[in-house]
Amino acid sequence: MPPRWSRPPDRNDPDFRRLDDRMTFATHVALFSAGNSGVWFFRLAQHPDWGWTAWMTGSWLAVLVAHGIYIFAIADYSKPSKS
Repeated sequence: MPPRWSRPPDRNDPDFRRLDDRMTFATHVALFSAGNSGVWFFRLAQHPDWGWTAWMTGSWLAVLVAHGIYIFAIADYSKPSKS
């Protein structure tokens, strides 16, 4: 069951931003898993000379880790100060 939001979505709401960023990260993880498992399945099953698969997986994994570090450690979800 997907998460439900009890009020109108607003990117200025810190709770909504946190939830939205984490759902985006979960989508990123799902795409990484599906894409890489498919590429590696065909590489291992058919033995093609695909040297790029390791580079693609490593690069995408680095971007995924950076995305995760930003979402879970760096992002500031406090309410913006009104000046």
